[in-house]
Amino acid sequence: MNLREATSQSVESLLRNRVRSGLTMLGIVWGLVTVVLLLSYGRSLGDAVMQGFLGIGNNVIMLWPGQTSMQAGGQRSGTRVKFLDGDMEAVRDSLPFLRAVSRETDDGFAVKYGPKMVTISAKAIDLPYGGMRRLDVDQGRYFEAADFSEHRQVIIFGPHAAQKLFNGYPPVGETVQVEGQPFTVIGVLRNKIQDSSNNGPDSENIFIPFPTMRELRQQKDPSSLVFQPSAPELHLQAIQAVRTVLAQRHHFDPRDEKAVNAWDTIEDSKQMVQFSVALQVLLGMIGAMTLAVGGIGVMNIMLVSVTERTREIGLMKALGARRREILSQFLLESLVLTLIAGLAGMLLAIVATHLIPPMPLYSDMYKTANHEGDIILRTSGTTLLVSFLILAVVGIFSGLLPAIRAARMNPVEALRHE
Repeated sequence: MNLREATSQSVESLLRNRVRSGLTMLGIVWGLVTVVLLLSYGRSLGDAVMQGFLGIGNNVIMLWPGQTSMQAGGQRSGTRVKFLDGDMEAVRDSLPFLRAVSRETDDGFAVKYGPKMVTISAKAIDLPYGGMRRLDVDQGRYFEAADFSEHRQVIIFGPHAAQKLFNGYPPVGETVQVEGQPFTVIGVLRNKIQDSSNNGPDSENIFIPFPTMRELRQQKDPSSLVFQPSAPELHLQAIQAVRTVLAQRHHFDPRDEKAVNAWDTIEDSKQMVQFSVALQVLLGMIGAMTLAVGGIGVMNIMLVSVTERTREIGLMKALGARRREILSQFLLESLVLTLIAGLAGMLLAIVATHLIPPMPLYSDMYKTANHEGDIILRTSGTTLLVSFLILAVVGIFSGLLPAIRAARMNPVEALRHE
């Protein structure tokens, strides 16, 4: 018996009991829709959480001075480390495999526009900082090299900081007073989702060139260093190399991790990916168990079918049908029933994902447009493939026991069955 003939007989067998087959298929459809929706939810949630975390920047590593815990260079442990003017240049010039390096200060400035004055968190930065930290400009422009070389008094606002001071009035081109000094607003950042930061979200901050900070507050030493390795897989080597350069300048042991504290967002992002995968596996297992309930229904209907067709099985064996052929016939019937229901379930799941509205996650918090950062259920090729594989496993196991039972029947006893 060829595959086409066997498949045709399987379909005819299912059509003889349409109501029973339909109710059994309904359990498979429901189970598969559950699998697809749960996998889509897990994937969307993981993507949204990762988007929120990566708002801090692209493969960014941040260093802050700490306190030594090892004796080195004739100094006792417990000595405080302080970053100095020239540290950033030493790191940049000594380590060419770093893609970008920037100084950073975290402070708060009294900013005045007209009669209104507010205190806003501020960062003094270098030119490469924006590319590392995803400071995308929505209005105006970003800093240019001349802003640093000429010590221009220019400033960029985060969108929420701009709203706080300007109340919706277009800020680009306006002049504000920062610590009593006039600054020209050259840009406003694009609103972004950011649930990880070192001094509040970038949307709440203002940014000025680092050289300008020297003149504004006579502050030439950075409070932290921000850098980006040329490749993400070099992050651990990059941290150790930067520590070594700073250890030579500040006389501490380069192995002393407490002397310079590091925030490795590359390592953290790996953990976020692991969390996302684990969540999808967990939700997939829950969906698979739901689908397995439908599989039990398939097993029951196939066992009933074997009992009803006992004499037919006996006749087939009497005419020379082998165990393997009978096993394949009933296993194929189970797979046909499961796969037909699976196709219907996949179509229904695709429709359902487009009908279910976005579920709020970040949009209310960060006031984003077009549901950016929310959980939006959308099926993908990977999701459908995983769902199909789970469905195939359920179909095989559901039909295996009835098929084995049919294949093992004694033809004489089967022919005597009433």
